Amino acid sequence: MNIQAVKDYYGKTLRSSDDLKTMACCTPDSMPTRVKALLSNIHDEVLTKYYGCGLVAPEELRGRRVLDLGCGSGRDVYLMSQLVGPSGEVVGVDMTPEQLETATAHIEWHRERFGYARNNVRFLHGYIERLDALGLEPASFDVIVSNCVVNLSIDKPAVLQGAFDLLKPGGEFHFADVYADRRLDPALRNDPVVYGECLGGALYWGDFLALAKAAGFGDPRLAASRPLEITDSEIEAKIGAARFYSATYRLFKIEGLEPACEDYGQAVIYRGGIAEAPHRFALDSHHVIEKGRLFPVCGNSWRMLKESRFAPYFDFIGDFSTHFGIFPGCGANIPFTGSADQNRGADTCC
Repeated sequence: MNIQAVKDYYGKTLRSSDDLKTMACCTPDSMPTRVKALLSNIHDEVLTKYYGCGLVAPEELRGRRVLDLGCGSGRDVYLMSQLVGPSGEVVGVDMTPEQLETATAHIEWHRERFGYARNNVRFLHGYIERLDALGLEPASFDVIVSNCVVNLSIDKPAVLQGAFDLLKPGGEFHFADVYADRRLDPALRNDPVVYGECLGGALYWGDFLALAKAAGFGDPRLAASRPLEITDSEIEAKIGAARFYSATYRLFKIEGLEPACEDYGQAVIYRGGIAEAPHRFALDSHHVIEKGRLFPVCGNSWRMLKESRFAPYFDFIGDFSTHFGIFPGCGANIPFTGSADQNRGADTCC
């Protein structure tokens, strides 16, 4: 599959989300009430041409600088424009002129709708595999997001490395994408419909973890996942028995994270104060930290909170002076199956 074929599929073949043949590139109706309220402020044309597969609205964005990879018509850019506020900035990057035309046509409309004195968004035409060619300053973004786009890339290691280079130390790459439970037949990458529907380019989840770590993102964290139902009979016949998942990962730019969840007797207490998490904060699907309650964590989790934008909202207990081994229950099984216990503590870290 080549870049031009992807551009044609999203710029010419698809006119709206109704043209999709599967639900792989589509966010389900269930989303937080706060997000629905923000989406109601976005122009209808922008919403109509949205093809994301998840929700990329990470917590604590006020005043932050955010980059959206593969922003398309700009839905998530305008969503986050409201979250970063007038003192923040959101930059969207996309390679499809037709999508960017829609995004840029409504910049002033959204500025007035949000009541901002100046625009806090801008859009760049470019390729997410070549982020270094866009004139963006290295280590200048607090958060990078992407919504069902990395699977479409023809050079995924370049995307991950580019994101790592643009993040500040302690910054986060927070993105939703489509993953497979196995390595797919390479021929699927040459099918424009299967590829364009976010399936042909989906990574085997184990290969994704290896690529993320190779780019510098130690200990990727799964925040949410759901199985995808393939209802188109022709596509189902082509993909065979492979299963697909929409999953949201959090990757932190923190040097020296360990390859496993090591126990140093550490704990954190969430003091509250994050607007999107008044009662509990979810670092990932296995770490849901209740306000005011002592929560044992591994060394990596401790550092993810301590060295990121979330540090002011936590008390940190312990250090790295004594090692107690690995947390029981940590393993390498496929992460998308089964239901995660939302109240795991010292017995299981990840």
